[in-house]
Amino acid sequence: MVQSSTADVGLIGLAVMGENLALNMADHGFKVAVFNRTLQVMEKFITKYPNTPGGLLGCATLSNFVTAIKKPRKVIILVKAGPAVDTVVQQLLEVGIEHDDVVVDCGNSLWTDTIQREQKYLGRCQFFGSGVSGGELGARFGPSLMPGGRASAWRHLEPIWRSIAAKVDEKTGRPIETNTPGRPVLGGVPCTSYIGENGAGHYVKMIHNGIEYIDMQLIGEAYFLLRKLLALRSDELSDIFAEWNQGDLDSYLIQITADILRQPDPTVLEGFLVDRILDAAQQKGTGKWTSVNALEMGIPANSIVEAVFARYLSALKNERVEASKQLSGPNYSYQGSRKELIVAVRDALYCSKICAYAQGFQLMREAQREYAWKLDFAAIASIWRGGCIIRARFLQKIMDAYRQNPNLVNLMLDPYFNGQIKQGQMRWRTVVSLAAQAGVATPAFMSALAYYDGYRSEFSPANLLQGQRDYFGAHNYQRTDQPRGTLFHLDWPAKKRIQINVDPDKQ
Repeated sequence: MVQSSTADVGLIGLAVMGENLALNMADHGFKVAVFNRTLQVMEKFITKYPNTPGGLLGCATLSNFVTAIKKPRKVIILVKAGPAVDTVVQQLLEVGIEHDDVVVDCGNSLWTDTIQREQKYLGRCQFFGSGVSGGELGARFGPSLMPGGRASAWRHLEPIWRSIAAKVDEKTGRPIETNTPGRPVLGGVPCTSYIGENGAGHYVKMIHNGIEYIDMQLIGEAYFLLRKLLALRSDELSDIFAEWNQGDLDSYLIQITADILRQPDPTVLEGFLVDRILDAAQQKGTGKWTSVNALEMGIPANSIVEAVFARYLSALKNERVEASKQLSGPNYSYQGSRKELIVAVRDALYCSKICAYAQGFQLMREAQREYAWKLDFAAIASIWRGGCIIRARFLQKIMDAYRQNPNLVNLMLDPYFNGQIKQGQMRWRTVVSLAAQAGVATPAFMSALAYYDGYRSEFSPANLLQGQRDYFGAHNYQRTDQPRGTLFHLDWPAKKRIQINVDPDKQ
């Protein structure tokens, strides 16, 4: 039985992420009380790590766990999103959690659930939601942390979050990395910042994951197009991605792509592992949440949605195998320059990436209106520079763009990104055209280009669409020569000429 309150923070849920986050906090000098539903898991964890700088304190019961933590208590929950979160919070309330204690959900919870939980537990505890990105290594050595909840709760959590978050160099914005247990990064800018009230942190984490979906899809399309058109081996493709990682495309996802493409298959004497991985993608649902949210708010995040649909299509592996035997495509052979195509695909990837991030930030801009948040887009870009899955060099440029113009309507309108698209768009168009001619599916490249062309167009075919809606459904239309919001309807003369023939025997 724990006799006194000595722990600085508590953590519930010792799966991989929970274990690594606990070790991260202990490495930074915080004494961490830990609890797991299965007692043997906790005991094994404590035995394995007896000498961390801050110390780990194993608790056999939730009552002991709560007693062990200094007030106001800070309790981190890392359990499966959904009902399990409420179950744990209810159990904590039953064993002594109080209204000033901060209970932090660090799982991938839906932001609306976090909003509801904050209200549900109001006056009983300070429920708080924080996005955590970076996978198990990020949790261990420095994740990107997106906290959202009451500012009063954040003041208690902030010293821990700033300590354990990934760090970036203050001048360059490049990640400062360490993989040495017990040797945390000293100095640098922490990859965390208060996002906003209630569900803001989990919402921004969801957008991060939506961008992650499209980022991965774009990289996959670049890989597949070069492989198909140039018949390159995986190690040759690895060299291309490694070279791209030295320039503007420098990012964690490009880096690991180069590593993955070079990995030999460990089960055979020759060949590369990627060539034997089944092409049927899985997902955990956060990309779908982003897509549904875009549809609900009326924001054209078409590239993010296409990335989700691409995963759905990949999962139809058996159907695709059969379809490949019956549905034919073009007989195409690329005869152009290898070097020029590689440069063109690189530009298509970068231009599409700009559009993808523009869509993500458009979603956040609309969400802050919907939920009365005050989001700092420069700060969000800043905390994504290190620790998280989408960390990339060009996030420094996004941060700069929003610092220079906090009211920037669309990322593509920033002078730097506008210039990059102007410079690369003809090669981008060439790549999309070549993909269509060769019959290689590139939905992310194509949808990003459609987004760009649609956004930059003063006029669209929606005038005809509105005419159609008024014709068949009397849904009204607006006129270009009248103030916006003034509605008109026409009793279309042509409708009178349409005859509907009814067979009287079938009435």
